[in-house]
Amino acid sequence: MNALRRHEAIMEMLLTKKELTVVEISDKLEVTGKTIREDLAKLEDKGLLIRLHGGAMLAQSDQLGILAANEPLIKHNDEKIEVALRALHYIETNDIIALDGGTTTLEIARRLENKPLTVITNDVFIIGELARKHEIRLVVPGGYRVRNMLIGPEAISYVKSLNVQKAFLSATGVHPEFGFSLYTGDMLDFKRALLETAHTSYIVADHHKFGQCALRTFASLSEISRILTDSGLDEQMATQFRNAGIEVDY
Repeated sequence: MNALRRHEAIMEMLLTKKELTVVEISDKLEVTGKTIREDLAKLEDKGLLIRLHGGAMLAQSDQLGILAANEPLIKHNDEKIEVALRALHYIETNDIIALDGGTTTLEIARRLENKPLTVITNDVFIIGELARKHEIRLVVPGGYRVRNMLIGPEAISYVKSLNVQKAFLSATGVHPEFGFSLYTGDMLDFKRALLETAHTSYIVADHHKFGQCALRTFASLSEISRILTDSGLDEQMATQFRNAGIEVDY
């Protein structure tokens, strides 16, 4: 197993258990404790986990739009709500939109008016939220469940057959050089399908995600129309993205 795949596997395990020992990871991945300790150091440098004595824990519980528990954990909730309210300004009656998985896109779903609108999503929490709004046409591409998301080749194929006007995508890493990233490959193909299908694509991310880079880049700056974030974003950071040719609304 190469280093990148090990890093993905470690993060997958931490999503399930929140905290793991080096011995547990070593046994599961069948590599030495020395290798795992080196892996944990590299992942900590990326801000994805926190090393503990003899193990590690997640640095965040809602990374990359993948939720670990049966209920979404709320972190930086005020900022997420601000981003969601900003996103609503870009959604009009009769639009066909896609909502990627994540706590910020869930906040968008919660605040959508019950009005004629088509929403494509594979996030089970967003599905539950929108199922109560009878004016909204809910489209679920399907697939098998990985935590809060339904994924798989069927979902990707279906998304590619749709005419999506606006896609709202989550990210854990928002970086002026490395683009928009996530830390496992599970959701990458689904995100790419939304990105390639949508006429306009927005990244929705609170300002804490800026300057961060995770394991897998799913979109470059040039592939995104606009970043929607909160008012906590530093002006200097916003200028870096604007100089790279991408608008930032905060």
